[in-house]
Amino acid sequence: MTGSTFRFAPSPNGELHLGHALSALLNSDLAKAHGGRLLLRIEDIDLTRCTPEYEAGIHEDLRWLGIGWEEPVRRQSEHFEDYAQALARLIEEELVYPAFMSRGEIRAFIAGQDKAGRDWPRDPDGAPLYPGLDKSLGTAERQRRIGDGQPFAWRLDVAAALARLDLSPGRPLEWREYDDDDLGRFRTVAADPSAWGDVILARREIPTSYHLSVVVDDALQGVTHVVRGRDLYHATAIQRLLQELLRLPAPAYRHHRLILDAEGRKLSKSLGHTGLAALRADGKTPGDIRRLVGL
Repeated sequence: MTGSTFRFAPSPNGELHLGHALSALLNSDLAKAHGGRLLLRIEDIDLTRCTPEYEAGIHEDLRWLGIGWEEPVRRQSEHFEDYAQALARLIEEELVYPAFMSRGEIRAFIAGQDKAGRDWPRDPDGAPLYPGLDKSLGTAERQRRIGDGQPFAWRLDVAAALARLDLSPGRPLEWREYDDDDLGRFRTVAADPSAWGDVILARREIPTSYHLSVVVDDALQGVTHVVRGRDLYHATAIQRLLQELLRLPAPAYRHHRLILDAEGRKLSKSLGHTGLAALRADGKTPGDIRRLVGL
């Protein structure tokens, strides 16, 4: 794997915890073991929740763990134009559409389906799929609504996207998944992006989303191996679809185990799980952190 490139890509919307430590240490260890590069990417497209203070904390925590990375650090908020160009290609190819339904309208529609005895499909995370009623709107009506300033999101037309792919029977949509943290064994996984429905790729005010920005960044940075938590395993299907549509290279993946709390929940910033800074202040050492995450 000489010449391989790994990346650790946190969002500065809270303090890093043990789950982040596991991912960062795995990426660092693998880069060293295989003579590769380690990149740090700051995924801060959520401008309302991400702060410079949390970003500075990420740098401090990683240095304390003994992790080094290549400079410069890519900060997503400085590269919206890259994502806008990718979105423009998808708009031009009519693979996305402006979706105007509000969260309340979506809930009301699905409640009506449930009341009628029709189980509405849900994505792998348990969220109901977008109804997609906007796809029937004509061009003039779409332009009128956009011109009137109605809020909307650009959603991927998954059915149209899959129909557009030039995939032969011998070349299905799939990805390479490593089964161990040493990257010694791998298998191919069939990608099923339709399980997610028409996902959001951008909003009117922000020209990107997690899915769109991550595939563009991985391609531009030459990332060859994506090592991240198991909670993103199924999301890889949408990202593989976008890579094909945008003609981007596909990295190999390793979705590692999650660090769980006493109640079996994955560690989360939103749940207030103890951050690395607090563990450091409590006297823990980088070696203690490695033991706590099972490395």
